[in-house]
Formats: sequence, C-alpha cells, structure tokens
Amino acid sequence: MARVSTDFIAVGGNRHPSAADWDLQSGLLAFGADRNVALWNPLDEEHRGISALLSGHSGKVNVVKFLPTQGASQIIISGSVDKTIRIWQRDDASPTGFCVAAVLTSHESSVNAIAVHLGSNIFASGSADATVRIWRMDLSEQSTFEVELLQTINITPRFFPLAVALSSLPASPGSFILAVAGTKNIIQTYVASSADEGLVFKLQASLEGHEGWIRALAFTCESDRQSHDILLASASQDKYIRLWRIHEGEELPPAIAVGSDPALGRIAKSLSNKAHRFNASGVEHSVTFEALLLGHEDWIYSASWRPNSMGKAQLLTASADSSIAVWEPDVSSGIWVCVARLGEISTMKGSTTATGSTGGFWVGLWSPTGETLASLGRTGSWRLWNFDRQQDLWLQGVAISGHVKEVVGISWARNGKYLLSTGSDQTTRLYAEWKRGQKLSWHEFSRPQIHGYDLNCLDSIGNSQFISGADEKLLRVFDKPKNITRLLERLCGIESSDSEELPDAANIPVLGLSNKAIQAANDGQPIMNGGGSRQEAVGPNPAVHNSIHDLEHPPLEDHLERHTLWPEREKLYGHGYEISAVTTSSDGSLVATACKASSIDHAVIRLFETKEWHEIKPPLIAHSLTVTSLSFSGDDRYLLSVGRDRQWAVFERELTQEGLYKLSISNPKGHSRMILDAAWAPIQAGRAFATAGRDKSVKIWSVKEALFGLNQTIASPVSVTAVDFLGTMVCGQLYLAFGTEAGGIHVYRSEPIDLTFTNTLVFDSSIAPSMAITQLSWRQEQPTVTPNASNGENEVVAEQSAKTYKLAVSSEDTSLRIYSISLV
Repeated sequence: MARVSTDFIAVGGNRHPSAADWDLQSGLLAFGADRNVALWNPLDEEHRGISALLSGHSGKVNVVKFLPTQGASQIIISGSVDKTIRIWQRDDASPTGFCVAAVLTSHESSVNAIAVHLGSNIFASGSADATVRIWRMDLSEQSTFEVELLQTINITPRFFPLAVALSSLPASPGSFILAVAGTKNIIQTYVASSADEGLVFKLQASLEGHEGWIRALAFTCESDRQSHDILLASASQDKYIRLWRIHEGEELPPAIAVGSDPALGRIAKSLSNKAHRFNASGVEHSVTFEALLLGHEDWIYSASWRPNSMGKAQLLTASADSSIAVWEPDVSSGIWVCVARLGEISTMKGSTTATGSTGGFWVGLWSPTGETLASLGRTGSWRLWNFDRQQDLWLQGVAISGHVKEVVGISWARNGKYLLSTGSDQTTRLYAEWKRGQKLSWHEFSRPQIHGYDLNCLDSIGNSQFISGADEKLLRVFDKPKNITRLLERLCGIESSDSEELPDAANIPVLGLSNKAIQAANDGQPIMNGGGSRQEAVGPNPAVHNSIHDLEHPPLEDHLERHTLWPEREKLYGHGYEISAVTTSSDGSLVATACKASSIDHAVIRLFETKEWHEIKPPLIAHSLTVTSLSFSGDDRYLLSVGRDRQWAVFERELTQEGLYKLSISNPKGHSRMILDAAWAPIQAGRAFATAGRDKSVKIWSVKEALFGLNQTIASPVSVTAVDFLGTMVCGQLYLAFGTEAGGIHVYRSEPIDLTFTNTLVFDSSIAPSMAITQLSWRQEQPTVTPNASNGENEVVAEQSAKTYKLAVSSEDTSLRIYSISLV
C-alpha cells in the first residue's frame, strides 16, 4: 500500500505585525502564511523547518496567538481577513498535531488583533468593524471547551483597532486592564473590576501623545519592584515608542523629567505627564507617561517584552527601517536606552524592486528563554539571532524562507539534486538538502532570480541552467555561478563537472532587470566588473566575496537577497504577450515556449535551440487561445500542447531537419472545458499521455491504430489543475499523480498493457495544500545500472523496485511542499 509523508514545507510569512507568536511553554512558533497557520520550532537542532500548515481560513491570516494555559491542552487562536477567529487545539492524532476546536463568527470585518493573558481564559479580539470583543474560554477536564462572548465594545470615537493588549491588575485580583489602539493617535484603556457584577470592561482613560497610527501594544509587570506597577509599551508609525506606567495607590510615581531636554524640540510638547486615575475593586490606580524611546527611523510595527527577564525589563521593537532594537533602563539613571540593534544596518535600507515591495521588519519575537530573537522581514523570510554570552553578541543563525505569493512553477534539476520554484512574488528560488552526517534537512540555497515582473513558469536545462518566463513577454536563461556550485558541493554533496566554465557570481545593475556576471574576490580585494557604461553600473552592494560562500550552513536571508543571483545567459524574444508555458526537451537541445493569447496569431508555440539560442521557424500553429502546458515525450519525438481552447495537439519531429516539428494530430474537443495541464507517460509504457481539465477529469490517451485515442477518463470531484507521471515504472506499474483546484492530491497506478488506472493514494487534506495545485513534479530518479555478463558493459535498468519517491507540489496558497511517497 502506498504511504506518504511530508519532507519539507517552504512558505513565507504574512506581512502583518500581529501575524506571529512564540509559545513560552512548547517553544513552537506559529505564524500566518497566506490563509494558513504555519508551525515551526526555531530552536530545533535538526533544522527541520516548518512542521505543518493548519488550513481552514478562507482569507489571509492577520493575527496568531498562543493561549498561555497552565497544564491544559495547547491552544492557538488565529484571526483572518475572512472575519472569523479559529481556535486550534492540540491533537496528537492529527497529522499536523492540531485540530479546529471552534470557529467564532461574530465579527463583521477583518480580525486584526488578539490579546491574551498568562493564566487567564479571557481573550480579546479587535476587528476592522471598529469593535473589540471579549471572550471567555471554558476548558473542561475532558479537553473540550466552549467559547462565550462576554462583551462587545463599540469604539468611540470610531477607529479601527490594530493592536490590543490585556493584563490583570496584581493589586486587584480578578480585575483586568485592556488597552486598545489603532487608526487614531490615542490609546484607550478599559478596566474590568472583579467587584462589578460580571466581567464588563469600562473606558477609563484615553492616552494621548503619539502623532501617528499605533501598531503595537504590550503589557509587562515590573517584578523587581515592591509595588505592583505595570508598564505598557506602545509603538507607532510616528517612529517612537512610548512607555506608560499603571501605578497602584493614590500617590503618583516619580516622573522622569524628559520634557526639559531642549534637544527634543517639538517632541517635548507631546510629553504630557497628565495622570489618569481609575478604581478597580476598591484599589486606586493611576496611568502616567513614563518614557519616550527614540532611535528608529521609520514606522515601528511591533513591540514585545522579554519573558523571564529575571528582574530587568527588556523591550524588543521591529521597524520598517530594517532593524530590530532591544531596549532596557540604565541601571544608574533609569533612562531607557537601546542596548542592541540588529538587522540591515547599511545603505541598503527600505524597499527596492529587487528585494521586496515593502521595506523593513514586521515582527519581532523573544524565545521562551529570551536568549534568541526572531524577526520576519519584507521578503517573508525569518531571521534568527542567538545571544552568545562569551562574545556578548547577538549572532545570526539558520532560519526559514519561502514565497509570499502563489508558487506557479517548479522544476527539478535533471539529476534531481535540487528543486527550483518560481512565483508571483517575482522570485525564483533553489532548494536543496543540507547533508551533515546523518542529519538531513531542506533549505533555500540560492535566489537565482529577483525580478520586476511576476514570474509564470520555468524549466531546468541540464543541471546548471534554467529558463523562466514572466509577464514581460520574453524569456530569460540563467547559468549557475561558481559560488553557488561550490556551496552546493560542500554542503549538499552535489558535484558539478563544468564548474570551471561557469561565471563567478552575478548582480543586478541599477535600474536594470538583467543579472550581470561579475568576478568574485577575496575580502579586501576590489571587484572587477566588465561593464563600464553608466547604464550597467552595478547596485550599491556589488561585492560578492569568496568568504561569504565559505559557509558551513545554508545561506542566511542577507546572503539570499544579494549574493546568490545567477547571471543571465540569454533573452528569448518573439512573443507578444505574457509568457504562459515553457518546457525543455529531454536532451536539453530545444526549448518550447508559449504566451497568453486570445487569437490564433498569438497562440503559437515557438521553438529555440539551446546552442546559439536561435528560434527555429516557423512557429507551431494549432491553438486559438492560450497554451497552458507543453511537454516533450521521453525520446523527444513528440511535443504535446494543451490550451484554454479545450484542445490538445501533438507535434512530431521531422527526421529530415533537426529541431523542426510539424502537427501530427489534434483533438479540438479533448475536454469539455479548458485543459490546464498535460504529461507524457514513460517511454516503457508506449505512446501515452494524460490531460487534466477544468471539466473535473483526467483523460488518458494512447496510440490506437497509429492515432492517439481516448483510453480512460478519471473523474474528479473538482477541477484538475496539474498532472504528472512518475518517470519510471515501479514493479511493473505506472504511477500518475494529479492535483485539484481545491488542493487535493491523488496518486493512481496502472498496468502498462491496458493503461487502466486505479486510485492507490489520496492525500489527507490536513497535509495537502489549501488552495489550487499549480504544478506537480516527480523527482527524476537516477537509473539503476547493472553489469551485463554477456558483453561486460553496463546496462540501464528501465524498471525500479519498490522504494520511496519524491513528489514536489506548488500551490496558490504560497506553499512549496516535498512529499516522500512509498510505493509498494
């Protein structure tokens, strides 16, 4: 029986300040990844990356929080653009480790903020419907619970809450304080007193001072003081962090006279120390301004207090200025100072076309021990910093990365050693397996292409070259540079025979889209760049030094953004609209391409030879609308094309002229709706191919009386968007995988004689993507070679015995996944 397991998941994080949380008990980090919730253990010594994606939301996840329960089952709360809050409960029987325990639908707009409090079953949610709702979760001994809506707070004056924070009042057991802020420059504080009947939050004060929207709020208790004071940190788009003190007693706390500093200029006017008083359970409290933290140069997105601070309060902030900062009060003066500043402290700040559409860091989190920091950046990738006590420094460690928009194309290298992916986030990424003894884990090792247009398709040409197509109407061919070749050889055991012929590295010229080859140098040695014109001047950080790639671990995000590009070999012109499909012949000598089209004039297939990159004319004509997929047969005798016009066409190679194909047969009514993908069966099975269509079917076609005829129709409950054959027969069986519009993945098998496929494996929905599958690709297994006793030569065994095979899957839910499928 066939079995499946998930080897690897790559996905980028959502750019929202509240879209991630680090559990203090388990060490698990959960973050929003498009409409899923990703689970990752950053402190895992095996570096296995994302362990699971929790699917269920129908819109982008804006906020994720762990409910810090004591002794109860682990609980995650997530809020989404789909107006719902989902509560996930630990479930060891589930493949993902969690199951949906409740779905809350009271909000009328996007949920943007959630607040929880340690040791309490109360939580608050803020939404773009201008309300904050208070919930109570009742967790019984049987690990079943109910969620009760206690209160709906209509915010007046009306604004959209972007941040909420909740804390108990130590001097008033059973009482809570709630802070709410968002699209106005005020912070509203609500108090629920245990003396009142029921838990009802009432507005007590509006804290003024910020001059922009407030993006983050966080409470902490000052454990080193004899009093029960609470500090509230607020981070704003005005580039400042403000600290507020909630003090117990009628007497006010001593104030720090920051307003007298003439260097503060106009800021001093906003440093009002007005005291706001309230009563909770008979105990008087006051809220006063405590400190103003200056240092960031752009919007501040998140603020979080260090857990287990052991008497010394520390605050972590993340900003659009591409830095995160750690703040603490000076021991002698009590003035808050920045004690560590991490991130991209360079001239390469902010957003650029090459490195992302939105600049800076969106999330900053403490580990449970406070010895590690995690930050989510503009490219959707995470960064980790570990504190080294001997050096008294924060040192960057290996984290995770992934696409932030739909992944539309994937391709294994011809030897199956690495996987390329491309997507609508305008990047192409290379993933390979990091080998260190018995430890194996998949990581991103290169970002060959960082483009200015959405990428639509790609295919490998050999083991050191690939071609990609984008919305710019042309295709680009890239060569693997020496620095990446050596990195893959050293860390992944991927050997290359032509490394000496490859360029050293690549960079993007200023205002350009073409990756230019450059020469690497040793540290301290200047870079030699061949282009001398102003138009081909390299960017502000051109140096790619050899020492950067003497790494003993996969490249960090700083390397991936700037130092792992592949130089461009060639541009292929001819198409009039956005590129829709590309494929390479089995021997790597030909490339077939197509573009989006609404007429027969543009729905042509263009062939290019890969030696001089000349087009082989005339183009192939068969379709009247966009060609969605192209595929060469295993021996390159046939070229198969399918399109939105519901037809498939097979072109046969001319024997008289190399590289020339002519139309052999077409079926204008191959499917009743558009055909989205097609794939050839292995040569050992004869001439057969499969087509996948919007009409909820996969059709198997084979040669009958010298013509291709319908052999079988496999029905699907939803539209089929991707299909691929395993490139070799296993124990005399053919294997076919297809993916659906709903994210389902099915594996069928058949005897090669009758080509009648039966279902052998359906992926559990919890481990399958949550949106449409865009492409499936079996890894090409290296053929088994055995000696021939009769002639002494080696023979390639066409059929493989039962073992585990890799299937790569890309999806519109922004995820790239690699599965291991055991075929028996």
